[in-house]
Amino acid sequence: MAAILGVARRMAVARFIASGGGAGLAPRAPGTFGSLVGLVLGAILLHFGHGPLLVVTLLASGAGVWAVQQVGGADDAGWIVIDEIAGQMIALLALPFVSLPGLVLAFALFRLFDITKLGPVGMLDRRHDAWGVMGDDWVAGVFAFICAAVILFFFPLARA
Repeated sequence: MAAILGVARRMAVARFIASGGGAGLAPRAPGTFGSLVGLVLGAILLHFGHGPLLVVTLLASGAGVWAVQQVGGADDAGWIVIDEIAGQMIALLALPFVSLPGLVLAFALFRLFDITKLGPVGMLDRRHDAWGVMGDDWVAGVFAFICAAVILFFFPLARA
């Protein structure tokens, strides 16, 4: 009986992580809700510096791979949004500080690459395993990071 309860607890934790604390249960556009969770959490962390944001991004990524494996989410069910949370936080690493224009830029670029699945994003999306579920959003986040960094190089944000 204890073994069954242990498995049930592990599955509940895995579902909580995979769903981004429940954000993935949104009735419409769960991926966008997951990205918004990543945006808000990432903005709070970025306020304290890039270090905390990077650490939590790595933790979310590792926990995400584990959770997706546990829930059997190889086909990237809509309710699984930990991948969007991690990918969105990668995009935020390009920002020098928290600002509304910077957050909008990072969010828009990440969603663009996540939805269009260009190049390696689409290749990873077709893997149908936990690494593919997480990996396509990591790469979308890296693409958004690169684009945001280039844009911000030429058009720097002003501190409010």
